[in-house]
Amino acid sequence: MASQENREHSARSTTHQNGEGLPHFAHNRGTGNSRVGGRGNSRSGHRGGSGGRGRRGDQGHRGNGAGRGAWVGSNKKKEVGRAEWARTPFDRRARNNERAAKRQKVDGRKEDLPVYATKFSKEEIETQEKKPKRKVAVMLGYSGTGYKGMQLNHHEKTIEGDLFKAFVDSGAISKANADDPKKSSLIRCARTDKGVHAAGNVISLKLIVEDPDIVAKINEHLSPQIRVWGIERTNGSFSCYQHCDSRTYQYLIPSHCFLPPHPKSFLAKQMVELAEEANDLEGYQSRQKEVEDVWSKMEEEYVRPVIEEMELSIRDEVLRAFYEHDNSPANSASTIGTEALKQTISGVPNQVKVISAVEDVSATESKNSQESTADISSVLALETVNVEAMETREERPRELTPVEIALRDLKAAHIKAKKAYRIHPARVARVRSHLSRYIGTHKFHNYTIEKTFRDPSATRVIKAFNVDAVPIIINDTEWLSLKVWGQSFMMHQIRKMVSMIALLVRCGCHEGRIQDSYMADKLSIPKAPSLGLLLECPVFEVYNEKLEGFGYNKIDFSRYEEEMEEFKQREIYGRIFREEERDHTFHSFFAGMDNTRSSQLFYLSSAGVEATKKEIKKDTLTDAAAKTNIGEVLSEDEGDAIDEEG
Repeated sequence: MASQENREHSARSTTHQNGEGLPHFAHNRGTGNSRVGGRGNSRSGHRGGSGGRGRRGDQGHRGNGAGRGAWVGSNKKKEVGRAEWARTPFDRRARNNERAAKRQKVDGRKEDLPVYATKFSKEEIETQEKKPKRKVAVMLGYSGTGYKGMQLNHHEKTIEGDLFKAFVDSGAISKANADDPKKSSLIRCARTDKGVHAAGNVISLKLIVEDPDIVAKINEHLSPQIRVWGIERTNGSFSCYQHCDSRTYQYLIPSHCFLPPHPKSFLAKQMVELAEEANDLEGYQSRQKEVEDVWSKMEEEYVRPVIEEMELSIRDEVLRAFYEHDNSPANSASTIGTEALKQTISGVPNQVKVISAVEDVSATESKNSQESTADISSVLALETVNVEAMETREERPRELTPVEIALRDLKAAHIKAKKAYRIHPARVARVRSHLSRYIGTHKFHNYTIEKTFRDPSATRVIKAFNVDAVPIIINDTEWLSLKVWGQSFMMHQIRKMVSMIALLVRCGCHEGRIQDSYMADKLSIPKAPSLGLLLECPVFEVYNEKLEGFGYNKIDFSRYEEEMEEFKQREIYGRIFREEERDHTFHSFFAGMDNTRSSQLFYLSSAGVEATKKEIKKDTLTDAAAKTNIGEVLSEDEGDAIDEEG
């Protein structure tokens, strides 16, 4: 009898320690001398024991409470190791959205309905016929002009906002789901910034696609700037963001952006001075050999006639304001005037009228351009002028002073000279050689914002970066096409990469400086204008094989190549060329770089990164310029800093 009781007690102890017994055993505390808690039963789906308290003098160990099958039974995926967890795709966007929703719920905030959402009455929702939703991939293209980027924004006009409303109006999204895109599981493949275009992009969501003409109906409710190319069925777990293999971008840039800084500009003088200090003047001159006399020739042909027509009494004042941006109190508030000096700094004459065959742009484009130009000008002016004085708007137009007229004509002459420039093949070869330094896996923390050298998410893979050998000429301006193919890109990364290449070539810097940017030193790299950036298309090479196995078509843009090319020429390339012809955005950007009186760009010199620590004389550097990070300004602020471009 005693032996029978001992066997039963032993069985109960074993059952408890293994956690394989009845449910109540899995939750009770182990016996006093139990060292390790029981493991959960993967078949029954119960949590393992919490472990014993241990013998006196010994510390008990807590059991594995999770158990392989805890709470969900045998269908739960087994526990994974660290390596497998690292390989699992992680959706940061979903995490960020979830956190934002939780914060809103905790704070008790009830925000207004977003601009893209529509709230239908209960009666309207109930009377609408219910139709099944299907997970799909929507292939689209758009011109970003006039939009605050691709991503949904609560109060701003965005590409996704217009697209979501078109889905609702065309019946692809039911009235019950018209107030929140999350109900349709909307996910974008690649986020683009304000003003950035896309010939091909993809969003995945659940749509009602029974109507064979659904694509045409959606396009009827969209502006000509946005086109849906096609809709393809996918399996239910498809996420265009997580399953995209890589993305291809194009950047169009005028060839005059690779001209060296004007010899009288602050940056040009500092590059020569630092080259002499580093005993590299000969090397610097050899890297600028193909453009050593380009400025003297252009000034002789285009600028000198304008200077000779100026009145002698104002000539010195105009040239000093234009080339040196003299910041002495006598000049900053004298006859030049704040408006004229503001134009001098920004490099964009408001009164310049360039004769060309370019068509007039729409009111939307004009409004967007004015906002962009104002943003850039206001930042550039930090170098030499009181910002508050410059931002003062005059209610009535006034007559220009002789000095202002001369400044306007001088700027127009410089713009005309730059438009006439044709890049030398050796210069293109330098651009191509610099671009090749980006290829591979590198730390691009200096090419985005809010990333550190140790941040693993700053490591990115660039598969190819090329420049077309033959430039194109549009409206007398020569353009170069840069194309980059990479796995994914961070915010502003491509624009900073393009800006870095242009600055390196312009300043005659050696190619090794690209490698320096991958190191721990923090470099200020300005963002090139968003005007020239274009998302060509995302690539789904690996996942397309899975889709075929599921019986669905590939996500392939080649079927729409003809329509996409026509759209690019009309809505994207045409807008880029027209806006540059009208606003001279690239001229303004690089003129600001050349005259930014700060040591932040001195890493472009022969002295390298150490030169950024050089002190500038107080009489040539304003407090505002000294405190301003060039890498974070001189362009628009767009988007969420923690989100990605794609």
